[in-house]
Amino acid sequence: MYPEIMELEEDKMHEECGVIGIYAPGSDVAQLTYYGLYALQHRGQESAGIAVSNGKTIKGEKGMGLVSEVFQDTSKFDRLQGHLAVGHVRYSTTGSSLLVNAQPLMVRYRNGHLAIVHNGNLVNGRQLRLQLEEDGSIFQATTDSEVIAHLIARSGEQDIENAVKKSLPHLRGAYTFILMTPDKIVGMRDPYGVRPLSLGKTANGYVLASETCAFDTVGAEFVCDIDPGEMVVIDENGPRFERFAKAEKQALCSFEFIYFARPDSNIHGRNVHMVRKRLGRRLAQEFPVEADIVTGVPDSSLSAATGVAEQLGLPYEMGFIKNRYIGRTFIQPSQEIRELGVRLKLNPVRQIVEGKRVVMVDDSIVRGTTSLRIIEMLRNAGATEVHVLISSPPVISSCFYGIDTSSAGELIGSRMTVEEMTKAIGADSLGFLSEKGMLACMNLPTDGFCTACFSNCYPIELDEHANDKNLIDEEDDGGCGGCGVHV
Repeated sequence: MYPEIMELEEDKMHEECGVIGIYAPGSDVAQLTYYGLYALQHRGQESAGIAVSNGKTIKGEKGMGLVSEVFQDTSKFDRLQGHLAVGHVRYSTTGSSLLVNAQPLMVRYRNGHLAIVHNGNLVNGRQLRLQLEEDGSIFQATTDSEVIAHLIARSGEQDIENAVKKSLPHLRGAYTFILMTPDKIVGMRDPYGVRPLSLGKTANGYVLASETCAFDTVGAEFVCDIDPGEMVVIDENGPRFERFAKAEKQALCSFEFIYFARPDSNIHGRNVHMVRKRLGRRLAQEFPVEADIVTGVPDSSLSAATGVAEQLGLPYEMGFIKNRYIGRTFIQPSQEIRELGVRLKLNPVRQIVEGKRVVMVDDSIVRGTTSLRIIEMLRNAGATEVHVLISSPPVISSCFYGIDTSSAGELIGSRMTVEEMTKAIGADSLGFLSEKGMLACMNLPTDGFCTACFSNCYPIELDEHANDKNLIDEEDDGGCGGCGVHV
């Protein structure tokens, strides 16, 4: 891939993965899971996989790449026959993009066969791994997901539900797991509720998924969100709910609404698109810019940009065209044509921006390199002024709860003032939404969000290695922040 395209991708917060589980006798669950993973593809593009059970045995297929690439050979579905399935799409941190880390993780132990999919990050994952290795456990991958498998195997409980309940109290961090045995699906959400998980119902079964947009794709109706600290078991008797831990102070990742989730998803009853429009309106109230047009950086910023335009009374224009057909294996270009790589990903529309004072709306600034490039493109296309509005506060801290962020030293918000950032990215003005304003737009209790990326205040205590970002990347697949511990 062109370095500039990689740079545009890397200068963003990245979700670790998306998970789905389906129990639907009489349905082609492998195909349904495939379509569900398509809907969740935005949550991870490094690998994809599906495991299916027929009630007796579990079989799986996984590989590196997009869902369409991994399952391009449709004969793979011939092996995936059954009425239960779990699926996974993954974004990995640096050094972890390996097939061995692709999920579902499939394990055999003395009490049976399991398939596991996981979203999030265990802040004590490295500590648990070392303890298990000292006790003789052998790990094949570098993901946290394998830790839960070993804990279940060592629980001494034959019943999977009891084994899970005995294992989960050892875990500390942000997680949603979906486990599949030959005859049931088990979903669980961490006591802080950092990562989302919802339950839907089909004509003949049930679906668990990271986002409700997957329900629309597979023809399911939303039933409920899984509560923090709650476990749901789905089998021939339908779903039943059980609490494995008391709910802690809720800390839903604020970036789910700002950036990660698809606009058509609902989280805790709030539509993501509508929340982003409110973020845009509040942003324009806090920074009433004088300009001619408003445009958003595709795709996650478009909803906020429409809110900004409505509040400012300015026309919203499609100032950029995004190329949606960029492949994953471009050869390295020569030095002379590297600058062309940026335009392969994103290109301004000269006829719209030329001679205009442009308000450019984006959801966040991480390292600042992307903003610099895009502003340069707007000026080269004839924009007379470029005012940048960001629908979140400055990102000043790394995330340790399952989101891939740069280390604190690489975050432009942690080492520069807003005035310095404005000059660094070449903008005429720069405005960030206040944390108070951001939380007010969620229409949910304001103390129920993880905001550590903006505040350096973490709701779940980190272990002694947590602030060594490189160590986490290499060994624990670490990743966002949110109040209790400062690093």
